[in-house]
Amino acid sequence: MNQRELKNLLAAVQEGSLDIEGALERLRDLPFEDIGVAMIDHHRELRHGAPEIILGERKSGPQLEAIITTMAGRGGNILVTRLDAEKAAALCGLFPAAQYDSEARTLTLIQEEIIPRGRGPVAVVAAGTSDIPVAREATITLRMLGHQVDEVIDVGVAGIHRLFARAQILHRAAVVIVVAGMEGALPSVVGGMIKTPLIAVPTSVGYGTSFGGVAALLGMLNSCASGITVVNIDNGFGAAYAAHRINIQGSE
Repeated sequence: MNQRELKNLLAAVQEGSLDIEGALERLRDLPFEDIGVAMIDHHRELRHGAPEIILGERKSGPQLEAIITTMAGRGGNILVTRLDAEKAAALCGLFPAAQYDSEARTLTLIQEEIIPRGRGPVAVVAAGTSDIPVAREATITLRMLGHQVDEVIDVGVAGIHRLFARAQILHRAAVVIVVAGMEGALPSVVGGMIKTPLIAVPTSVGYGTSFGGVAALLGMLNSCASGITVVNIDNGFGAAYAAHRINIQGSE
């Protein structure tokens, strides 16, 4: 339940079109709902401004089916992250309106209009084509939360002129997410160009001593551009959620 739905519920009670017992029934599972395999947090959108998002990784097909069925029964939009193709195919068979993005490994089920939110667009910048899966996870998460997203792809420091050609997108963004592997240098460059909040995402892309993204992570943590926020390796979702929190400040 979100603020709009709660206000409508209270207004219905006030005007007499819904009695108190009916309202209590609607609110019975508002804090959370225990379905055995999960305790679904129906209260999260009231607290965070965004509904609970399902981590698909390591959940079984039946567990995911139960969770999605319960959440979808309330009419809201559903986002599942880190979902493999096999489980996604089964879920799309059960929920025909669902869409799976194999690159981002996300499943979305849109049941109600996504209301535009935020002070401005969020720019999601990927250093290389190999970083796109993490960037796409961020993009889809942001769009499901109502934010306009401008994607900038393949503008890493090996060809820095490509980044400068897209500078206008960076300057108009309210928040910028920069996704990079290898040595993780791109956020430092972008951080030196803009004044808006910047969230850096190291990826596990790289040769030899990239150590599965640790080299990029350390590079970003030691950035000479002040004020950069760094999330964990390959965590496009976490970067998107942080950008969501920043972008709704002062706009709601």
